[in-house]
Amino acid sequence: MPDAEQVLADALAAARGTDVRAAERALDRLVVGDPPAVDAALLARLTHGVARLWPRGWQPVDLERIATRRLTPRGARLVRDALAAQRRAMPQPVPSWFDDQLAELDARWDGDPGWLDRRADGDRISALRDAVDALALLEGLPPIAVLRPPPGGPAAAPRAAAPPTGSRMLDRVRALLAKAESTTFPAEAEALTGKAQELMARHSIDAALLDAAAERPDRPGGVRLGTDAPYAAAKALLIQEVAAANRCESIWSDDLGFATVLGFPADLTAVELLHTSLLVQATAAMLRGRGERRAGSGRRTKGYDESFLNAFALRIGERLRAATATAAEERADDRLLPVLAARSDAVKERVDQLFPGVTRHRLQVRDAEGWTSGTTAADRASLDAGTPTRRPVRGGR
Repeated sequence: MPDAEQVLADALAAARGTDVRAAERALDRLVVGDPPAVDAALLARLTHGVARLWPRGWQPVDLERIATRRLTPRGARLVRDALAAQRRAMPQPVPSWFDDQLAELDARWDGDPGWLDRRADGDRISALRDAVDALALLEGLPPIAVLRPPPGGPAAAPRAAAPPTGSRMLDRVRALLAKAESTTFPAEAEALTGKAQELMARHSIDAALLDAAAERPDRPGGVRLGTDAPYAAAKALLIQEVAAANRCESIWSDDLGFATVLGFPADLTAVELLHTSLLVQATAAMLRGRGERRAGSGRRTKGYDESFLNAFALRIGERLRAATATAAEERADDRLLPVLAARSDAVKERVDQLFPGVTRHRLQVRDAEGWTSGTTAADRASLDAGTPTRRPVRGGR
């Protein structure tokens, strides 16, 4: 009888094919195999599959995002388990950001023996199928941009960082954004958002001037933000607009379900905070507009929703750019324009290094009413957290 590794390899090969019956026969052979041997082979291959992704640009939160998108809930949990199991075998030191992400995902390992049966809920066949699907996903992922030195590689030199998570300024921004999202009065939301935007813009300018005088100036970094269905393209456009307003660049990988935002630390923090808040506001406004439209015309279309969100993103971009320009004008300093220009050039150079051959995506307006409603909603939105934006959506792979 073939050993467990070979049976697993056969099941994985069949799962990647198009013959459903062959895949089921291969899974049956895995089911009747020796459970401890099969589980050990699965765990070894899952952890190996995870480990090979770190130097290829993937991070734990990226794997969690795509596993949740493409696998069953149990399959996604098995990926988290593989993350935790592989972590214990890593040579020290491990970057602190890596452990922070594992903690955020609540990825923990409770030991090897019987690990799959403890997650099977009495259905070992389905658990094995989910495990094979998880393995197929991990081994089929392509390389992506390396945004941070991976575990096991040379550590990056310490550089300037974004404001700490618990900083008083960020706490104030989060509080303003939370109020902006919850209020039912557009004028109040706009005032709250504007104040948060002002705080983030001023911090970004101060950080840029301080970094320019540092012995070891900072370099652009990056974050990845999810763009899940429905309306993934519209969500990518919102990220692009918020990013550009904060002197960052955004590249959308539509097949992988995320946008990569490149910029300097304080600017990336602004993008994450503001994008999260504006997506909440845009979604709530879209649902209100959809309800009003249904009451008036009895119709609801995908074109309306897409047009609404696209218009919202573009109009928000205009407002954010205006707020950023105002903050720069208030900070009268002869050094500012050259410093900001140099940082913009550095970000563009980083984009060219990581994403050669990026293409642009053309917007299509499919519903005039949705476009008008989205623009109006953006004018009422609260600019609670960041800096302004610009227009193109890029599709990168």
